[in-house]
Amino acid sequence: MHQKKHRLTPLAIMTAATFAWSNPALANETVSTFYNGADAIDIYVPPPENQTNGVCAAFLEPGINSIIGNYSNNWGILVESLSDGTVLYSHNADRYFIPASNTKLFTTAAALQRLNPYGTIRSRSIGEWITVTNQRSNNNYAEVLFRFIGGAKAAKTALSQLGVNPNGYRLADGSGLSRRNAATPRAIVSTLKAMYHAQGKDIFLASLPVAGMSGTLRERMRYTPAQGMVHAKTGTLKGVRALSGYVEHPRYGTLVFSIIGNHPRLSGKVLSKTIDDIVVQLSMLMPCE
Repeated sequence: MHQKKHRLTPLAIMTAATFAWSNPALANETVSTFYNGADAIDIYVPPPENQTNGVCAAFLEPGINSIIGNYSNNWGILVESLSDGTVLYSHNADRYFIPASNTKLFTTAAALQRLNPYGTIRSRSIGEWITVTNQRSNNNYAEVLFRFIGGAKAAKTALSQLGVNPNGYRLADGSGLSRRNAATPRAIVSTLKAMYHAQGKDIFLASLPVAGMSGTLRERMRYTPAQGMVHAKTGTLKGVRALSGYVEHPRYGTLVFSIIGNHPRLSGKVLSKTIDDIVVQLSMLMPCE
């Protein structure tokens, strides 16, 4: 057994831990002491036969803080456990942000409460309307649904009956194209949690794109631990990127999250990469044993 001492940032600490758990070429048993300011953190590296890929849950908060870095005021993030409501990470969770197409989550959730899930609109099933709206982020389908259920007031009434705080979001349209839409990460997470048990659950969950596999997430997070594990709705406007949904985690059960970035001077590529980096970390969580 040997020790190494390094002074590292929180992100470097989390990166070192990730490397330690995932690199089978390391020594059989190692304790590396990392220093973050005055605080020392011992990272246990198990022998190769006991190593698995993952990120120690204790490093999630400093890791995400480092990912959003100097632009933390431009991000709203909330991550909760579906089973018991434990908050794994929260940052600006009650601040209003422009949600872009994450607005469609409110629209489709409300539609599944207001309409017969097995009914039709214009000879197409409600399920098809919901699927096209979320999988393809189709604005026209979203607006038709929004009008069909009776607009913003009717949507808020339906979601309030599920326990979603009507003061947590503002709906100017059903698609998210309007910059007058606003939502807090908490309101989106509340909607997602409610829909996991509400009428139309199966249709709603099946409508969400899957990381690296389908819909608007087909090309994102491919060949990462998040592929196939994350079901979520994207949001895209100039200076706005959002992703909200579920991580079906093998150790922690279902995690519900909302990540919204509003920054007019950052490129969409940078905003999307920030979101994907955070979600990959969520998918790699493991106990700190």
